[in-house]
Amino acid sequence: MKDERPDFDLTRILAERGAERYELHTRHLNHQLPRMLHTLGFDKVYERAEGAYFWDAEGNDYLDMLAGFGVMGLGRHHPVVRKALHDVLDASLADLTRFDCQPLPGLLAEKLLAHSPHLDRVFFGNSGTEAVETALKFARYATGKPRILYCDHAFHGLTAGSLSVNGEKGFREGFAPLLPDTAIALGDLDALRRELKHGDVAGLVVEPVQGKGVHTAPPGFLREAQELLHRHEAVLIADEVQTGLGRTGDFYAYQHEEGVEPDLLCVAKALSGGYVPVGATLGKDWIFKRVYSSMDRVLVHSASFGSNAQAMAAGLAVLDVMEQEETVANARRTGDLLRERLTALVGRYELLHAVRGRGLMIGIEFGRPSSFGLRSRWAMLQAARKGLFAQMVVVPLLRKHRILTQVSGDHLEVIKLIPPLVIGEPEVDRFVTAFTAVMDDAHNGGGLMWDFGRTLVKQALADR
Repeated sequence: MKDERPDFDLTRILAERGAERYELHTRHLNHQLPRMLHTLGFDKVYERAEGAYFWDAEGNDYLDMLAGFGVMGLGRHHPVVRKALHDVLDASLADLTRFDCQPLPGLLAEKLLAHSPHLDRVFFGNSGTEAVETALKFARYATGKPRILYCDHAFHGLTAGSLSVNGEKGFREGFAPLLPDTAIALGDLDALRRELKHGDVAGLVVEPVQGKGVHTAPPGFLREAQELLHRHEAVLIADEVQTGLGRTGDFYAYQHEEGVEPDLLCVAKALSGGYVPVGATLGKDWIFKRVYSSMDRVLVHSASFGSNAQAMAAGLAVLDVMEQEETVANARRTGDLLRERLTALVGRYELLHAVRGRGLMIGIEFGRPSSFGLRSRWAMLQAARKGLFAQMVVVPLLRKHRILTQVSGDHLEVIKLIPPLVIGEPEVDRFVTAFTAVMDDAHNGGGLMWDFGRTLVKQALADR
């Protein structure tokens, strides 16, 4: 008798049950996420996306200045990446046999290494945190030393190893014991020298531009740190999970400083094209040869889904698009324009204290105002929870101006802009116009904005 079961129809499932999205998350996933979205008024229903924009069911467009935390470097649904994925699926490759050598991983490794010619080999995993985990393991094994140094306020991932080098206490609390580690301040060469004298340091992992707060390593720090590390037979690990692939206006952010050649380099996010999770750890030949020192150790570090054909195809397509469309140059040019336009507003608004960053990775920092009226409102927010004013700016940007942004980190009065690298002058104009309107409201005592601030204060006090 013929099977009467209907064919699987994803379109039908989404049509029938898509409206339950927030209820499903509340029941079965992280219940605090829908709660947070409802509180902020971020509980939107986006119907489709393309490039740097979303659209809701009413056809309203939303400018994406978040890029999926940096994943959507080329924006959403780039046609070249889509075609590459269709092609690789249609090819029905004998993928992940585990006992052969497919061409796509070798081709993607070759393309990546061309942008870091001092590096020799690549390990492919599935995410940024996995790329960092790989670098930590390789550094410890290759040097024979246990301890990893990291910088205050760093973010390198949330798995147990990468959490050991996470500079945010809120992420670490309750998950100890972690790997042996020590934090130093970003740019503190004296602290690095002190720690290296102990003789047990395998390496220093550092973001050339920190995602939390958008702080750039001081000029000369990476180069001098590299020299100190090598003098003590330790390695420099550059975490370019967010900053890599053009984000800062160079292919890698460490390339802003002449003479810097990391021993290990972590990339992910934008390499995926926004479709298939992928992470990559690039390294020097001697490190890989120590880790994979014999046939007995051929699988001493591996990943079940690493080097899968879909991820490799997406990565190859992303790198081709970046070259053909000059994405890195656009990030530098558009980032400079956006930063200049925003910096010009600093003297105009007393709540706006600084604009910093590189390329299309920009931090907008707010601080204590000088006038009495604004100072009292600011004090109300700070007493409840640091970071609420930045959230007060993020919310009207979305709700009134349909622009998606994020606060740069917990308890930080900083908004981070990491839009798709394909934006141009129209998007810069739209953001600066909207941001100016929000700051005007804040400085003029805009009722809705400060009313929402009181709502956030109540919520923060309730969560204590």
